[in-house]
This record gives sequence, C-alpha cells and structure tokens, in this order.
Amino acid sequence: MSEATRPAGLLPPWKVAELPAPPAFTFRNVLAVVGPGTIALSMSIGTGEWILGPMVTVKYGFSMMWIVLLGILFQLFMNLEFIRYTVYTGEPTVNGFMRMWPAPVAWAGIYIVLALCQLAWPAWAKSSAAVIFALVKGHLPGEVPGVDDSTALYVMGVIPFLATIMIVSVGGKTERMLEIVNKIMVVFVLGFLVVMCVLFVKPAIWGQALVGHLGLGSTPEGFRFELIPKGADFVLLAGFAGFAANGGIGNVMTSNWIRDKGYGMGSVVGYISTAIGGRKVNVSPVGSVFETTPENLSRWRAWWKYLHVDQTVVWAVGCFLGMFLNVILAKAIMPAGQQISGVQVGAFQAKFLAEHGGPILWYLTLLNGFWILFGSQLSIVDGFVRLTTDIFWSGSSKVREIAKGDIRKVYYSLLVLFAIWGCIAMQLEGGKLVRIASNAAAFILVIAGTHVLFLNRRFLPRELQSPVPLRIGVALGVVFYAIFSTLSVGQQLGWWGTPSGAGGGH
Repeated sequence: MSEATRPAGLLPPWKVAELPAPPAFTFRNVLAVVGPGTIALSMSIGTGEWILGPMVTVKYGFSMMWIVLLGILFQLFMNLEFIRYTVYTGEPTVNGFMRMWPAPVAWAGIYIVLALCQLAWPAWAKSSAAVIFALVKGHLPGEVPGVDDSTALYVMGVIPFLATIMIVSVGGKTERMLEIVNKIMVVFVLGFLVVMCVLFVKPAIWGQALVGHLGLGSTPEGFRFELIPKGADFVLLAGFAGFAANGGIGNVMTSNWIRDKGYGMGSVVGYISTAIGGRKVNVSPVGSVFETTPENLSRWRAWWKYLHVDQTVVWAVGCFLGMFLNVILAKAIMPAGQQISGVQVGAFQAKFLAEHGGPILWYLTLLNGFWILFGSQLSIVDGFVRLTTDIFWSGSSKVREIAKGDIRKVYYSLLVLFAIWGCIAMQLEGGKLVRIASNAAAFILVIAGTHVLFLNRRFLPRELQSPVPLRIGVALGVVFYAIFSTLSVGQQLGWWGTPSGAGGGH
C-alpha cells in the first residue's frame, strides 16, 4: 500500500500522518515543552532593548514607547501566524513560501538575500566588543585621547562571535543546546535589570514610561501626545520599531525552532543535530500534514496551549519587560542631554551605574550587557544558518544527494562560511551595523507578514486557519512597518529633510 500524500503547491506533495498528541498540560510539562520562545527572547533582548531603546528614549522621551507596544503586539501576531503553518505541516514557514508562485528558487533567493541584509552583519558581537574592552581595560573604548582602540575592539568582537559558532556545534540537539544556554542568560539578564531598576529608578520614571506606551510625553504642564517628534530621525525610529522584539527574519526563524522542538507535526519531520555529540537524523525534505478529524483537532487545540505560553507569556511579555526595564534604567542613571553613539553603545550603562552604586556595578553591568548581546548573537548565528539550511534541504535534491542524507553537512558547511564572512564584516563600525540590521528587519516584516497571510489562506484547512481578528492584526502590522520603512528610506533619499542632531551619529 502506497503512502498517502497531498498535493501542496510547487514543491513535492506532503505526506499524510496522524498529529502526535502533546504531553498533558501541567506546570512541569510546560517547563519542559516551552523553549523556542526563550531562544527568540534572548535574541530579542539585544540591540533593540540594550542599545536602540535607550538611544531613542533618551533622545526623544518616553512618548516613543508606543512604537514598542505596537511593535511587540504586531510581531506576536506574525509569530503566531508563522508558527501555525509549521505546526500543521512540520515545515518551517520559509519552506512554505517556496511552495507558492512563481517558483521555489525565486522565493529561496529572496529570503536568503533578506536574511543576509539583516543578519549577515555581526552587529551584536561587535557591540559586545565594547563590553569586553571595558572589562579588560577598565574604561570605555575611545575615552583615552590619541589611542586607537579599533584593533582591540575587532579582536574582542571576533572572540565571542567564534564562541557562538562553537556552542551550536556541541550538545546533541542544536535547538536543545540553544534553549539551555538562553534560559540561563534570560534569567540572569531580567533578574539583574529588575534589581537595578528597584534600586535606582524613581517611581515617577516608572509612571512616565508606562504612560509613554500611549504616546504621551511628560512636560512641566502635564502629559501631551507626541507620537513623532519634530525633526525625527526616521532611520533610528524605523530600526527601533524593527528591533522592538525579534525583528524581521528573526520572527520567521521562530518557526524553524518550533519544528526542531517537535511541536505538532514537527515531531514527525526530524531535527538538526550537532556536529559534536549529535547523531545523523533523517530530516524529511517535505512536511507531513494531518486530516482534520475530531481527535486531531482536539490535539491541535492542546498544542496551542503550549504555543500560547511559549509565545505570548514567555516571548511577548519577556520582550516588553526587557525593553521597559532597560529604558527606565537608562533614563534614571544618564545625565540629561547625554549622547549615546559610536563604539561605546554596548557598554555605556556600566559607566553611569558605577557612578551611582560603586565599582562593583561596573563589572556586573558589563557582564549583563555581554550576556544580552552574546545571547542575541548566539540565536542569530544558529537561526540564520538553520534558515538557509532548511531552504537548501527542502529545495534541492542535489544538495541532499551530496550530503548523503545528513543535514548536518549542509548546516555546518554554511556555518563555516558564515563564520568567515562575519569576521570580515566585523571590521565595519558597530553603530552602522545596528542601523543596517534594524532597518532591514522592519522592511522584512512587510514582505513576510504579507506572504504568510496568503500562505496560510491557501494551504491550511479552514478549521486550522487563524481567527479573523488575528489576520487583521497581521495586516495592520504590515502597514505599521511599511510606514516606518518608507519614512526611513525617504529620509535617506532626502525627501523630507535631515533629522535634527544627525551629525552626532549613532
């Protein structure tokens, strides 16, 4: 008897299987099953929260926090839509995009280019170089007149970057290794921020930041709306919107981790194992889907209990806390009118916290900043290579033939190439890397958010499609990011002037 299949667009047909049942929904199982949200959260609490958030709010005030609130909400809606496809098919969402017109190779090329535009710049590792420099030298880079710190910064950026390469190479199951490391990082980072904010942030600042999520800024006369400040730097604000949470291709990559974690039909397809300590796992190049029987629909709803905890409770709430705590801390400790720019952006908070709480906070804050930026780079290294690996694995039988059915050969070949390129790209200035990556993220959300609405509408059974309000939320998110991307590009082309204070750089 031949295996049942179902036609699915421009790639080979899906297999048909039963939807595996999730474990019983208990607190202990939640701790075990939840994981991709933690990896994505570690990626989120990076340049957006540690660098761009303080840069924007110190420059323009808390009224810009409305961008954070909407950005996180819209990215949550998009994440749930990306994940929906993966739980039904076992395929990462980008593989689903390849099933659509005009051709798999066209969408493969587009998304690889988009991923390169955002993630090929090791901005997070370069920013963490300032943190390591400060730990070793005892001062921020560039503070000693006449001393060129560029070589030291380059070396100190390459070291953590290559360390991320080593981490994703050991441990058995790559996704599981990432999960363990990132859970430790997230607990440390959020714990540190909570303690610092309780100690040093006045209640008035907490209140002003909370009200700022409504677009209200504090003035001597009271609160007033200030959604977009006069002379705004739209390149900075578009990056702020893009990196308010995961940002761009990072949202799409969430579905790759969902597959490897084994949510829904992901447990049928297989996962990528590590080069050291792992074993060969047969990863199917095509997904498997299930019939919408009452039993499978019941299991589907059970899986979504875990998914909502993973994405809504862990990821979205964690993103909100990460940004909120970072910006109120920066506002509380930094002198009025302080500019945050250049290579110092990764370590500036340590200087001011040490002035408030003594030398011990210099080291603790630098350690916290390092974990924030290192955790982001770790998730990005794996996510980018994982995304491109899944594209090649699904789209090319020749690649599978050369790899002799071992997906690790593809993953680690691409990882080596990414490591070589990253060491070259790290010679660029860190602030420019952050701006390139964050603006690319905003643009990518326009493309991918639109794409996933058409993808799920076409391929998912009606019973499994998202509720209309969620689809409207995704569409509004596309409009939100399209506006910011247009404003950013227009300003760079000189259509609406130069931002005030642009000469200072970021």
